[in-house]
Amino acid sequence: MSEMSMEKAELALPATNDVIDEEVRLGFWLTLPAQCLVLFIAVFPILMQLYISMTDWSPLDGIPWYRAYELWIGLINYTDLASDSRFWAALWRTFVVMIVCVPIQFLLGLGLAVLFVDEFPGKRWFYSTLLVPMMVVPAVAGYMFFLLFQSGGPVNDLLSVFSSSPVRIAWLSDASLALVAVMAADIWQWTPLMFLILLAGMISVPQDQQMAAVLLGASWWRRFVTIVLPRMKTIIIIALAIRTIEIFKIFDTLYIMTGGGPGVATETISVYIYKVTQQDLIWGYVAAIALVILIVLSVVSAYAISTMSKGAKVR
Repeated sequence: MSEMSMEKAELALPATNDVIDEEVRLGFWLTLPAQCLVLFIAVFPILMQLYISMTDWSPLDGIPWYRAYELWIGLINYTDLASDSRFWAALWRTFVVMIVCVPIQFLLGLGLAVLFVDEFPGKRWFYSTLLVPMMVVPAVAGYMFFLLFQSGGPVNDLLSVFSSSPVRIAWLSDASLALVAVMAADIWQWTPLMFLILLAGMISVPQDQQMAAVLLGASWWRRFVTIVLPRMKTIIIIALAIRTIEIFKIFDTLYIMTGGGPGVATETISVYIYKVTQQDLIWGYVAAIALVILIVLSVVSAYAISTMSKGAKVR
């Protein structure tokens, strides 16, 4: 390269950097209003929730929320929460639903994804049919399963066929069985979502690697364990994280089926929060509960994101 060309390049480089810096600044100022709005939408409710959780405020007190400081009680709501046996029982039931439903949904979704990754006759029809439960409104799904699990409903009729004697199990009024019916409804409705996410991840696995493994004589199971699953690690974490978080928000289906009963046998954390909010009207205490749940779910999300980041770096 001639000296003149080198001088031109050196002169052009600072100009290019200046242009990039100017574009970055312009982009920052243009997006600043939107960033401030998003920050306000995200931060203000949390700060308001923290503020209300430090008070004994309720709509019945007759004062607006911004004057809740007149009923300031500090950390009493949090200390009460630590000794609230009903809260811990509701949280435990939520964990039980999560521990049972999420693994079953994952295994069923993974099995279906393995079946649907290849072509077969009628695949489109089966695919569309399989996604129908996910499209059903949760309240409607709750009413459907409320009818299915009645004493004289289809579930007992089916069991009667297999047992060759009349079966009249009171699923929804039996404290030991009501939660089973609720979990069956959740598994039915949200397994298709798990299937859809895992199928997308399975399709994205490079085919050339699998073909190379076939040529080397690797079995289907060997290819699945050594090639497909490692490549799907991020997708699997996303699917599990989504369903874990959603379990904490299960409400419509459960409330239609049992209302949290019999007694409090199916009262998960979302139903408990609803009852304390709408029936007891202890809003300061509810704010403390919701903030604790938010922190727990944030930790779960942060762990999932961290794991995904590590997985991406390894690859």
